[in-house]
Amino acid sequence: MSESAPRRLRQLGDVPVSQLRNVGEKRTAALASLGIENVFDLLTIYPRRYIDRTKRVDLSDLTVGEEAAVFGEVGKVSSRRTKQGKVMVEVSVRDDGGSIKVVFFNQAWRERQLPVGVQALFFAKVTEYKGQRQMTNPVVDVIVGASGEERDVTRIGRVVPIYPASGKAGLTSWEIGGFIDESLRRAGPLLDPVPPSVRDELQLVDRTQSYWGIHLPSDLDDVAPARRRLVFDEFLRLQLLLALRRRRLEESSAGIRHPLALDDLDVEPGALSSPSSSLVRRFLAGHHFALTSAQHRVLVEIARDMASPLPMHRLLQGDVGSGKTVVALTTLLAAIDGGRQGALMAPTEVLAEQHLASLRADLAGLTKSDPSVLGGERGLSIQLLTGRVKAKDRQSVLDGLRNGSVDVVVGTHALLTDDVRFKALGAIVIDEQHRFGVEQRAALRDKGRNHSDEQADPDLLVMTATPIPRTAAMVVFGDLDRSVLDEMPRGRIPIRTEWAKDAGDVERCWQRVREEVSAGRRAFVICPLVEGSERIEATSAVEERTRLALEELRGLSVGLLHGQMKGPEKEAVMAQFRAGELNVLVATVVIEVGVDVPEASVIVIEDAWRFGLAQLHQLRGRVGRASVQSYCYLLGTPPNDEGAVRLQALVDSTDGFALAEIDLDLRGEGTLLGARQRGRSDLRLASLRDDEDLLLAAQRVADSMVRRDGLTGEPDMVDELRLFVDDEEADYLFKS
Repeated sequence: MSESAPRRLRQLGDVPVSQLRNVGEKRTAALASLGIENVFDLLTIYPRRYIDRTKRVDLSDLTVGEEAAVFGEVGKVSSRRTKQGKVMVEVSVRDDGGSIKVVFFNQAWRERQLPVGVQALFFAKVTEYKGQRQMTNPVVDVIVGASGEERDVTRIGRVVPIYPASGKAGLTSWEIGGFIDESLRRAGPLLDPVPPSVRDELQLVDRTQSYWGIHLPSDLDDVAPARRRLVFDEFLRLQLLLALRRRRLEESSAGIRHPLALDDLDVEPGALSSPSSSLVRRFLAGHHFALTSAQHRVLVEIARDMASPLPMHRLLQGDVGSGKTVVALTTLLAAIDGGRQGALMAPTEVLAEQHLASLRADLAGLTKSDPSVLGGERGLSIQLLTGRVKAKDRQSVLDGLRNGSVDVVVGTHALLTDDVRFKALGAIVIDEQHRFGVEQRAALRDKGRNHSDEQADPDLLVMTATPIPRTAAMVVFGDLDRSVLDEMPRGRIPIRTEWAKDAGDVERCWQRVREEVSAGRRAFVICPLVEGSERIEATSAVEERTRLALEELRGLSVGLLHGQMKGPEKEAVMAQFRAGELNVLVATVVIEVGVDVPEASVIVIEDAWRFGLAQLHQLRGRVGRASVQSYCYLLGTPPNDEGAVRLQALVDSTDGFALAEIDLDLRGEGTLLGARQRGRSDLRLASLRDDEDLLLAAQRVADSMVRRDGLTGEPDMVDELRLFVDDEEADYLFKS
């Protein structure tokens, strides 16, 4: 592979692993099963840890309880079956200063790997059994075989990287390390697309040094600067792709200027307005509550976006109950004020129908001029379009969208079918679609243009009630401008959250449910499973509904709701619950998002430790939607400290953004980043918790590079980015 000119990463991506020594068909297939098909893939499999064999611990110095790397010779090996039928291999390892017993369970092949005379490195935690020190299932690297041959003289007596070996694929850490070693040595110098001025400013080592430092460190001190540079590269590539998408959207956009006057946002409830006033002004003047300062700030940001010729592409983050609906309605009304239509997309039909009822109630009494009707004025037309709308009604809605007589359509993904066309679509609001990746959002924007006779890009507002840490939002939603509602409406009473830790607490919980029901209010009971499972000891919704109806909540009307029920069944149950025909609703997490029953004032979450922190916060948000005190009870004893930390965090805080940061610390970013498209651009080394400074630096550098010339002056960087996107995406991003 070696050439005199520095090698690009994309060139490494063109070299299949089969070109490496000792990689035949079997190992090629094994590497492919791990997602490693070429040399670039191989170099981005990073060590999980390092064993510093330059500072090896003698057996006589071992301390029980610590992790250690010991080098010794096998003096004895035997195997037997335990009473449970497991194969146990016992190995006696010795050096000049002492000996230690090494035990392997269910690894019969170790007896063949470690015959007497083999010299190997063993890495594990040192434990004690019957007064004797031992290691159980350690990582093993054979250094000298039974016949005295050395495995690889270049890798003895130095820092050894430990890779995520895969027994299923039949590959050891030693083998993976050997393939990487060969790849780096044959690749030679690597081209560095990051300008020297940026490297100097951020104190980053060069590209070649970073890969050698992470994979072949001569000293452990080489690892940290190598990791820092590779983390920056991961963030920079992501931020460059997002910045390029933003630039291409701006270049290819055919936006709409909407007339949203800032003065109209300053009205108080009850303020005077006239039929000639804008819909926005009339709506806010007739609303029950004054805008919070956060709502006002966000609407000013949206107003500026909508007044721009570039289409709005904005994320609205707001905690449960922070008033996102008012912001969404104002956005849609601004589009109607400009003579256009609005669309509100929800993830489920139940939520879409709930939004329809809410919008019709909130916008009742608002009229707009329409010369085609008698008197020249008519009320706003808000219609539903989901898969369950009957053919005749559906056609009526489709006709109204085409001729402009429907002002706002509420629906699911059914809005994106080819037969849905608008006369002039001005704004789209997507509710609870934070799981959309950047590619889907771009496709949605294009659908908006293609489905409107005006052939202009509608403004797009994406809403989520799931608070996301700022660093995660920069990666997941980096193509969107971001607004945050970080203030609750005045008069909102915080939900009281209690963790029922003993029988007395649980008894008081059910007594609270009875008291709330007797006061005319309702209660949710949330269970993790639909039906009982022998494998998982979690409270089942079906069984718990029966038990509660016969015991703690006897005499109350207890209903059941779960995801396996058919749509009409769910609707019927929810209608009974809203109407008060059901006092208590036992449900699974099907009610996590969007279910709005103001009369519900208490929620009991059984086996609460089984839920994630963000999910618990969403579930709690199903209550506290009226002007009465609401309660959340957490039941169950967590089996570990992390579960207890989650429950205590929920008790201590009602701030979703603070809880999101705790969640990031507890779970890591893997789950959060699941919202982004997965692939080569995954973060392999970078941590949103630990590397925020590098993320901010990468965003700043990426914006500067793209703003300067759209990367036309950075052909090496463009070549590298092509490695991380498919051909269609590359054509879009790099077409100029």
